[in-house]
Amino acid sequence: MKDTFFIGDLAGEFGITARTLRFYEDQDLLHPTRTGKTRLFSIRDRARLILILRGKRLGFSLAEIKEMLDLYSRGDGQAEQLRVTLGKIQDRVHKLESQKADIDLVLSELSDVDSEIRRTLAATEVTAHEV
Repeated sequence: MKDTFFIGDLAGEFGITARTLRFYEDQDLLHPTRTGKTRLFSIRDRARLILILRGKRLGFSLAEIKEMLDLYSRGDGQAEQLRVTLGKIQDRVHKLESQKADIDLVLSELSDVDSEIRRTLAATEVTAHEV
């Protein structure tokens, strides 16, 4: 594997835009070195990008992702990073389960209303044909 990556390398590999990578740099999530105007991303930046994209897929904000990533280099064998990440995962699971329960309730109510409307329409059509 290469030691450094150009912005286009990472953008192509992960299916994101160069603008996204620059944004992550602006948010202090990635720290490429510069040779003139050229950004060179390290293996560490690539690994952080993988974690950033995973965090986004899981629904974490960039601020939460940054907080978790910044704990990596505390020198405690990642214990604090793992504890914080676990807490955030548990919070996210709880929130999603709550949203799922809300969605299930709404789906049930919609099904009930759907059935009522179908029965009303069927009765209306029968009455219309009898007249």
